[in-house]
Amino acid sequence: MAKKLDGTWTQPATAALKVSKGFRLADLDPRSTPGYEGDKESGQAELAAGLDRLSDLQERLFASSHVGGANDSVLLVLQAMDGAGKGGIVRHVVGGVDPQGVALAAFKKPTPAELRHDFLWRIEQRLPSPGFIGVFDRSHYEDVLIGRVRELASAEEIERRYGAINDFEARVAESGTRIVKVMLHISPKEQKSRLMERLERPDKHWKYNPGDVDERKLWPQYMDAYQTVFERTSTEVAPWFVIPADRKWFARLAVQEILLQTLLDINPRWPKADYDVDAEMARLAAS
Repeated sequence: MAKKLDGTWTQPATAALKVSKGFRLADLDPRSTPGYEGDKESGQAELAAGLDRLSDLQERLFASSHVGGANDSVLLVLQAMDGAGKGGIVRHVVGGVDPQGVALAAFKKPTPAELRHDFLWRIEQRLPSPGFIGVFDRSHYEDVLIGRVRELASAEEIERRYGAINDFEARVAESGTRIVKVMLHISPKEQKSRLMERLERPDKHWKYNPGDVDERKLWPQYMDAYQTVFERTSTEVAPWFVIPADRKWFARLAVQEILLQTLLDINPRWPKADYDVDAEMARLAAS
């Protein structure tokens, strides 16, 4: 058995969940917990314990940029079929840090004004500034997922977009943004259960979209489209991580672990004071 590195993780989440050469989405069990040996109770405990660590690192990132002049930021891209838990990631993982250092963008169907530009134009407008953790709830990948499955663009245009995405993300990474791309992998059975719950509970009717049933009929086509996305756009500077999402607690813990490792790799430092601390203490005490 591999040596445990942290709690009940047998290997870093960044290694266990990263898309590597030969990865096949069809081979991944949506109820599995790759790299993690704990149960729901231990996972929830680790998630709670990790909130303080994530909050501390996020504050360091923000301070090092806004006072220290650092140029680092993080972009978390969340993609999934409806009901996979993107909202839960935003609330239970990213929601645990200071909101002043988070920039959330939820991309919907392009507006007529946005359609007058290249598909990446509206994405570039919402990239995180230095010091921020940016979160894309859906993203430019809709243009090669729905665009392909629903034939909203020609095959030639979809092919062009893969290359455009890689060039765009390489440029964003070069500017100082760490890109973390996450696909939450839910099973059709679990999705049906979650959608049914939205219908059974009046307080969740607002979350239900009748169009989700139409998209379910195209499940194999979407899985094929995701497989192509992984093969064409998981790069060294912008890798994909595929997280089994039938167990909500694991999906949230895994995303938190990946964010923690990303921030630890950046290693943001508290900026040094540009004034005489002792002198200011004396002045304050005498005031």
